Amino acid sequence: MGTLVTLDLPDDSPLLDLPWIITFGPLGDADEWEPVVCGPYERAPALALAEVMVAEEALMAVVEPLLPAVSAEQIRGEIAAAQAAAADEAADQADSAELYGNFDDTFDEELAEGERDREPQSAMPPSEAAIRAGFARIAAKLPGLER
Repeated sequence: MGTLVTLDLPDDSPLLDLPWIITFGPLGDADEWEPVVCGPYERAPALALAEVMVAEEALMAVVEPLLPAVSAEQIRGEIAAAQAAAADEAADQADSAELYGNFDDTFDEELAEGERDREPQSAMPPSEAAIRAGFARIAAKLPGLER
């Protein structure tokens, strides 16, 4: 069993309408292979495909929207925002470690126990026809992107 990571978005988020990609990679440090990026898909088929894969194999699947950046400055802004978020998260983790101690080892053990207890899921992937129809809808949206 693998792990699926995605954004938790409100129902009215404009990100839901963007094309989405799936990045499959190794779940732990023991495996070393280059991640595989698939897509673009609509969000629902991307999630369904990722769920099927992580239910069957021990890998990480990250489902995320493609951001239609049209300039280097826009990309720099996205990178700066991601770096700031990572720095904030690291600071928060350091603060909580000072208050409560470091529980990484306990967390890893609890996670492993939870993985053993979980029943395998029998998710159905979307059909090839449904995915191809999604490709057509995504392609139809591309000329309408703001420039």
